[in-house]
Amino acid sequence: FVYYWYVVLIYSWNPAAAYHLSELIEDHAYETYDKFLTEYESELKQLPVPDIARKYYEQDNPFLFDLFCTVKSSLSPQEQKQQQVQRSVRSRPFQLTSLYDVFCNIRDDENEHWKTLCNLVQFNDMNAVDANQVQSTQPLKEE
Repeated sequence: FVYYWYVVLIYSWNPAAAYHLSELIEDHAYETYDKFLTEYESELKQLPVPDIARKYYEQDNPFLFDLFCTVKSSLSPQEQKQQQVQRSVRSRPFQLTSLYDVFCNIRDDENEHWKTLCNLVQFNDMNAVDANQVQSTQPLKEE
């Protein structure tokens, strides 16, 4: 509750600052999920996919995913692998075989949010640069 109003207040003063705060939170969430997946991969791969995750990622209408996955890529998933894109772009359909796959999708959702926020902070446009070229916002250098 307090966080929401804090961000609203910051947004009313400086939208880019509010976007940047959210960018930092999404980046932290991505890194946290990635660490969790690395540490618990074998255990998570033994656990089943919850029904709600299967519904959300496999059965629901992809329109909302496509709508909110705003930063598009000019590279195919295969080209991303060949070029070793660190935070690749997601594509449907998702294949869920274990709880590990669910957490990979959640982590990748955070990545999509991060890319959108980076573009908003840096360019005030959700699609300013290709998804494979998005970079974290850097502090301005003082003159």
